Amino acid sequence: MFDDFMTVDVMSTFIGLSTAVMLIVQFPKSLVKRRFGDGFVRLYAFIISLILTFVFAKQGGGLQGIILTIINAMIITLASIGGYEVVSDPMAQKK
Repeated sequence: MFDDFMTVDVMSTFIGLSTAVMLIVQFPKSLVKRRFGDGFVRLYAFIISLILTFVFAKQGGGLQGIILTIINAMIITLASIGGYEVVSDPMAQKK
């Protein structure tokens, strides 16, 4: 049971997607932030979240499914960004 780290079943959950987005964004974050600024990191996180959500947790078909998937990607982005900030430096002061 615990020998699989990331599976399709895990990636179809909120926690799995939030964790994956957090991990994927953190590796190139310093390069992206240095070149494009802090705001672009948030956009980059949303793009990663949107891609992963469409691949692993798409909500139905048609326009309603697309809109729900985009909203879920927004929630996952906020959770993954906030989760990293709380763990890495909870007392950080943003400029």
